[in-house]
Amino acid sequence: MSKVPWMLAALALVAGVLLDLFAPQPYTGLPLLAAAPLVAGATLSFRSALAVVCAACVVSVAVDLERARPATPLLVDLAVVGVIGVLALAVNRLIVRQGRDLAVARDVAEAVQRAVLPDPPREVGPLAVAAGYTAAQAEARIGGDFFAVLETPFGVRMIIGDVRGKGIPAVAAVSVAIGAFRQEAEYTSSLVTLGQRLDEALARAAARSDPVIATEGFTTALLAEVSADGEELSLVNRGHPPPYLVRDGQFVRLDPAVPQLPLGVGLDDIAPTGAAPVDVVRLSPGTSLLLVTDGVTEARDKRGTFYDPVASRHLHRPFGEPEALVDALAKDVGRWTDGAHEDDMAILVVTRRPPSPAA
Repeated sequence: MSKVPWMLAALALVAGVLLDLFAPQPYTGLPLLAAAPLVAGATLSFRSALAVVCAACVVSVAVDLERARPATPLLVDLAVVGVIGVLALAVNRLIVRQGRDLAVARDVAEAVQRAVLPDPPREVGPLAVAAGYTAAQAEARIGGDFFAVLETPFGVRMIIGDVRGKGIPAVAAVSVAIGAFRQEAEYTSSLVTLGQRLDEALARAAARSDPVIATEGFTTALLAEVSADGEELSLVNRGHPPPYLVRDGQFVRLDPAVPQLPLGVGLDDIAPTGAAPVDVVRLSPGTSLLLVTDGVTEARDKRGTFYDPVASRHLHRPFGEPEALVDALAKDVGRWTDGAHEDDMAILVVTRRPPSPAA
């Protein structure tokens, strides 16, 4: 790709010379000679653009001398190419400066994202852990998907969620959700109560924000808990895409017994009555729990078909480590969408390690 700008600039120069030499007199190649510096200024380095500007000026003078044009037209042509060349160099410097500013902004955004959403530990209790995050656009390294894994007195607890919206407001909500989870997960014995505490924290944050954000924002979340011995998995789903149990390449979707409303909806008075159920399943050694955001489940191919890891023919194989499953799933979604992600995508995988052999 780096050769294309050079080829375009050279093509403009050559075409300009040919038009000047062989086209009818009213149709000269001056516009194309002037276009070459513009192409170079917008696409090449400053030194390369300067070389093209000088070459265009030399070519303009050489062609005019070849055609024995008077001094006045010769100087006019040279002035036109020279002035446009200077403007092209100025544009080049402006583009370089804006590129540096964008790089700084992206680095700051990435630092904020890492501060709010640090990578989880590779091992927690009886579990091996891996996670991945893919932004909808490569330039946007900040978004509203989040996850966390924490060892608590009640077992290993984890959360994955998706804040409605993008940008700074979404990151603010993510920081509230992650902070509340880390605080409350240590002291709240029930997953249902933990979800309620997160709901209250997000509601307080929304009440202090812009009224539009407060009335339109909500957060889907999935809370999971693995007992200290790794045998039992408990789930509370607050409007989030269901997780999957994965073993030997077989995917089983864990739909909630009773659907629950997302966090921050503010409709507790019409939510399902009674205590929200906790779905409990057995987590055998070597089995993985796959948690994803809707960037995975709502990914579409060119025909508009939603992605389904259960039906994917590329994932039906054993995965020794959770990192392998994260990487394979991310690549499979990219293959399904042909790289056109429309939403952020977060993936969290925890795998129950086989028991250590007796000493």
